[in-house]
Amino acid sequence: MTNGRPVRIGIIGAGFARSTQIPGFRDCMGARIVAIASRNPERAADVAKEFEIDHVANDWRELVAREDVDLVSVVTPPATHMEMTLAALDHGKAVLCEKPMAMNAAEAKRMTEAAQKAGLLALIDHELRFLKSRRTMRSMLTSGAIGAVRHCNYVFRSDYRGVLDRPWDWWSDEKMGGGTLGAIGSHVIDSFRWMLSTEISAVSCMLVTHIAERPDKTTGALRRVTSDDEAKLHFRFADSSLTKNATGAAALSVVESGSYENRLEIYGTTGALMVEETGELWRSPAGSGAWRPVQVHQDPIAPGMRRASWSRGFSAFACNIVEALREGHDTVEGAASFADGYQVQLVLDAARASNASGCWATVEEAGGSRQ
Repeated sequence: MTNGRPVRIGIIGAGFARSTQIPGFRDCMGARIVAIASRNPERAADVAKEFEIDHVANDWRELVAREDVDLVSVVTPPATHMEMTLAALDHGKAVLCEKPMAMNAAEAKRMTEAAQKAGLLALIDHELRFLKSRRTMRSMLTSGAIGAVRHCNYVFRSDYRGVLDRPWDWWSDEKMGGGTLGAIGSHVIDSFRWMLSTEISAVSCMLVTHIAERPDKTTGALRRVTSDDEAKLHFRFADSSLTKNATGAAALSVVESGSYENRLEIYGTTGALMVEETGELWRSPAGSGAWRPVQVHQDPIAPGMRRASWSRGFSAFACNIVEALREGHDTVEGAASFADGYQVQLVLDAARASNASGCWATVEEAGGSRQ
């Protein structure tokens, strides 16, 4: 319980945090952002001035140690997630960690065990779970609206990294956790797990780097890109109350021209459901040959956010986090826990193993084995 005072939030990162986390939390009743830290102090100072954040920490270690911080939001490259999260938990702070959770399942497991030991609220930022359209879709699946699930498709198409002169950054660096598989694939995996209430048992993955070099921000010299900008995946799902011998596929690219797409399709024995980036939800009864709209009220977006599914989802998610902390809870109903993040990381590890071997990989503690 916060005894009536606002939930005090410290933000680590000044990029995605500036466009999403900060506006989202600022729109929540009973929340106050008290500090920000970034590896770029000037950027942090600019963001602090823009959003009237009182304190710019010299570094993230200072931020997690502050007595006036209740929640630490880690919005940094994946390579930094484990160290920051463990330090925040050690200082008794609740944590919201960006996805992908970590660099590998071993790191994710350490983070999960630390959160369980601390008994603190610790969540992964899979904000798409909080979209009304996706929650309606999940409810329809559970109620048998399309029968048993046979197959799922996920399509993500963007060209925001398709510009050849876009500078090299951490997203270009595999060692920092950059790449489409981690950034977008983690959302796909979480969506499938949550929507179907089951686990992914095996995965086949192909990763490609189409833009192999990008100019250095400072010198302009070309630097090698080591992360993927396209990921193609196939999945096998464990049998559950919703699935039997079910399969899935995902086509993910950040260098494809055309209209932006973020679409999830689920096909069952008596019909299909599809949800789009816009929040529109569709149903196709078996044999109808057509998609019919399902009425869903659209989610509000916090002021200052650009119109996108991520923005709508985080606007709702942020306020659920604040409410939980104000009431003294260590969970948020429907949110992705660290345990969920660990399961997603196991699939990501298996996907990378599959890409390296050219074979299907089972999803297991060892990170995938050849089939």
